[in-house]
Amino acid sequence: QVQLVESGGRSVQAGGSLRLSCVASGRTLNNYGMGWFRQAPGKAREFVAVITRSRGSSFYADSVKGRFTISRDNAKNTVYLQMNSLKPEDTAVYYCAAEISFSEQLRRRENEYQYWGQGTQVTVSS
Repeated sequence: QVQLVESGGRSVQAGGSLRLSCVASGRTLNNYGMGWFRQAPGKAREFVAVITRSRGSSFYADSVKGRFTISRDNAKNTVYLQMNSLKPEDTAVYYCAAEISFSEQLRRRENEYQYWGQGTQVTVSS
């Protein structure tokens, strides 16, 4: 079992930046591929970014490409999501998720992830 706790969400004006953190406990993070997802009010949860467990390859949703960066520090058991040039449409609850397939595939579907955090709210005002 791995427990995930997100932090860093808050209210920010459009054009601003935030860095979200996801700290894992219970297991070492370097065994897991890690993803960030988000859910806006009234909408389904959607994929944002993924980073593989060892090579650190990453992939992004088109809506955030060029603005968001996912990274990981396995020594700190932490995954980050740096969000720049924020837009009101980025407003959502952001979730980190872990998958233990021991592969280097860039997984983008919710059902490919076994562990989820409780989420952190990001609100971007215009």
